[in-house]
Formats: sequence, structure tokens, C-alpha cells
Amino acid sequence: MKLIECPRDAIQGIKHFIPTEKKIKYLNLLLESNLFDTIDFGSFVSPKAMPQMADTAKIVRKLDLIHTNTKLLAIIANERGATEACEFDEISYLGYPFSISETFQLRNTNSTIADSMERVKAIQEITEKADKQLVIYISMGFGNPYGDVWNAEIALYWVEELQKLGIKIFSLSDTVGVADPDSIKYIFDNLIPKYPNLEFGSHLHTTPETWKEKIDAAYNAGCRRFDGAILGYGGCPMAADDLVGNMDTENLINFNHDNNFHTKNQIEKKLKQLSILKTAFHELIS
Repeated sequence: MKLIECPRDAIQGIKHFIPTEKKIKYLNLLLESNLFDTIDFGSFVSPKAMPQMADTAKIVRKLDLIHTNTKLLAIIANERGATEACEFDEISYLGYPFSISETFQLRNTNSTIADSMERVKAIQEITEKADKQLVIYISMGFGNPYGDVWNAEIALYWVEELQKLGIKIFSLSDTVGVADPDSIKYIFDNLIPKYPNLEFGSHLHTTPETWKEKIDAAYNAGCRRFDGAILGYGGCPMAADDLVGNMDTENLINFNHDNNFHTKNQIEKKLKQLSILKTAFHELIS
């Protein structure tokens, strides 16, 4: 079970600017913990759109990747961002939010779905030339609140089209927390067996009461890649709606414990490390 920690998602909507050195210190603690396969650490997007992420290029050079097995992922929204991110050897993955809601695609990247498809083609070429991997986030993958036509087959259709470009990693994103166990199960049941050579993940937003049923549904349908954020903090500010928090990383670790994926000693060690990181996160955003 791969854990993807998303501090970028957790802090991008915080109004006061967090000093660059504080971010570097926190991200290095995440890397040092070795709890995560990947850290979604920053983004190369317009500083007007995401002022909290304006220092990503400064941060990446100060991250200690020598003493960790964890890899870095940066979010991009266009070819310019992809080109900039690819200048850094430290970054392994580029993440692009591909919304299957026309309304949200316009909000998030100022492009239509058709325009976004053309962007992805160009970004994939840039990414492959730089020997990096593109991760496509299927935003609004489980529904949307905007009145756009939505059904699960639309999500399946766009995965089919995008994988033709050679993209190997897709994360189904419940951007505003509308997913339920049935929709999660249906999506993954219809994707994972059909594309055994692709990697599928879940970026689920949730309330404290519904986290376990959502993870259960995804895991039982074959999903093995899960995004989380310490304390369940954050959510996409571009949604401009009442946000439902990210999946709490502690819940993902406890899920491993409840299903005996790790020994008791391993889980206790992970939770001890997580406790240190939770304290560090409170200090980061204070």
C-alpha cells in the first residue's frame, strides 16, 4: 500500500504566507521519516493563483533526498509549469489535475476539457523527455456539485483516452467529498482489471465519520495507492465551496494496522513518527 503525503494540498489555501525556511524544515522532516512513497510537496503554477506555492523552486534545492527513499511530486497546470518543474532532477513526478467537470476545469486551470487534453499531450512529451512520470488526477472523479453532466462512464472514458498517450499513473480525486463506497467500488472495479499495467490511486476527501468505509471500498476493489494529509488538513481552494478535508494520514496508517499489513511494532513506530510530524505541522501553520 503506497502512501502519498500531500503537504502542498494541505497548506496551499492558508492565507498568511508561510516562510520558505519553515516549509523546508517541515518537508525535510517528512522526507526523513521515510513513511511515504511520495510527497506532493509544491506546485509550479501562477503565483497569483497559488501565492503560498510561489517559493517551490527555492524549496526544492534545499530538500535532503540523500537519506530517504521518498520521491517528490509537483503539481503543474500547463506546459510552462511542466518545463520549469522538469529543470529539477530532484522531482520524480509531475501531477496534472484533469477535471471531468467542465466548470471545475475552467476554475482550476482556466481551460476547457478539450483544451486540457491538448495540454496533457504537450506535458506528457515534456515529461518523457525529462525522464519523469506524469500523474493524472481525475478531478471530480466521483461526481461534482456544479450541475455538469456526470456519471462514472465519463471518468472511465477519459482514463481510456489519456492512457493512450502513454500515461501510467492515475489518481481518482474526490475533490469536494461527494464519493460514497458504491461509487468508489464501481470506478475501481471497472478500471483496475481492465488496465493491469496502469497504477490507480485514490485522492479522497472525507469527514471523520466516513473515512474507513471509503478506504475499505477502494482497497477491496484493488486500489493500492492512497493520498493523505497529516491531520486531514486542506482541500482545493479553487473549488470555492465548503471544503471537506483531505484523508487523514493517521487513518491510512491505522487501516494498515487494522488489516494486519504491518506488525504491531512497525505500526507503533510509524505512529510515533507521525506524532512528531503532527506537532511539526502545527508549528508550520501557526
